[in-house]
Amino acid sequence: MGYDRPRFNWNDWRWQLTNRITTVDELRQVIPMTDEEAVVAERAARRFPMAITPYYLGLMDRDDPNCPIRRQVVPTGDELDDPHGVPDPLAEVQQSPVPNVIRIYPDRVAFTVLDACPISCRFCFRKRMFDPATDPAPQGFLDEGIRYIVAHPEIRDVLVTGGDPLIAADAWIERLLVRLRAIDHVEIIRLGTRVPAALPQRVTPELCELLERFHPIWINTHFNHPKELTPEAIRACDRLARAGIPLGNQTVLLKGINDDPEVMRRLVHGLLRARVRPYYLFQCHLVEGTRHFRTPIERGIEITRRLRGHTSGLANPLFVVDTPRGKVPILPHAGWIERDGDEVVLETYDGHVWREWNPPDDQRMSG
Repeated sequence: MGYDRPRFNWNDWRWQLTNRITTVDELRQVIPMTDEEAVVAERAARRFPMAITPYYLGLMDRDDPNCPIRRQVVPTGDELDDPHGVPDPLAEVQQSPVPNVIRIYPDRVAFTVLDACPISCRFCFRKRMFDPATDPAPQGFLDEGIRYIVAHPEIRDVLVTGGDPLIAADAWIERLLVRLRAIDHVEIIRLGTRVPAALPQRVTPELCELLERFHPIWINTHFNHPKELTPEAIRACDRLARAGIPLGNQTVLLKGINDDPEVMRRLVHGLLRARVRPYYLFQCHLVEGTRHFRTPIERGIEITRRLRGHTSGLANPLFVVDTPRGKVPILPHAGWIERDGDEVVLETYDGHVWREWNPPDDQRMSG
């Protein structure tokens, strides 16, 4: 690794968490940085905490400042120049009826059960609550949220998120899932996690056996670049899939990292090979310190347009802009051109025009 820490527990996820790089001094032992770069990185890290697992560090090209892995986790001065970024771009604080429960939709909630992650993504939209040194919260921390869900029978779907719920101990996860499964009207439990990409060692056979007991469980992973789809990451996804857990992936569109149709195609193809369905492609949020990651929305439209028809429909994520009023799908030219009498005029993915006989309802009924 290049810094003075033992490697013999490399495959132990707890060792990975304990030995995360969290200071610029540690970072300079493994990544070439000028004094000026280090000073600016220190300022950025004080504002937005840093954490990198040894595993994730091992994926980056440490000599390339533009490495797509390095740019996701290494603080830079770009984070200090963002006049339009805000701490809470989705107004989650205002939409939390009780602490840790975010309610935007009528039938589902996001339950932020931890304020810690295996790595600190520099584009994280919940930077306001993120502290890599925080231990998993005591179970009592969640009581008010559980009571709220119990009291609202219209809530049928709970997204367990954070932070990252899978960095907690098995026993802690089990207690949480027992409490959620005891609520009759909760039909679906979803887990949002970066673990398969950033800490695949955490996906142990014991964890998979535990999750399998609480079906239906769904998991949304978070891969942003093909380099993250390592054999270890694919093995972690395979273990989860073999436990009967459907896997979807949420990617953030990031300038200079994955805002390229070919990179995105390699990513979605790799995800399908790992039995992970590309689910959402998110426009990067207007969170503070992310100006250098944000692309024009038109770039996301162009990327999804370049995917449509050139790869399996399974490989096409839905491009969305996340807003305080929910997710807004942004589609490329969807194929509809106009109605022409009893026909509609459509455009195929490759630009050809197709006329489909499709009379209006009143004519169909009268005929």
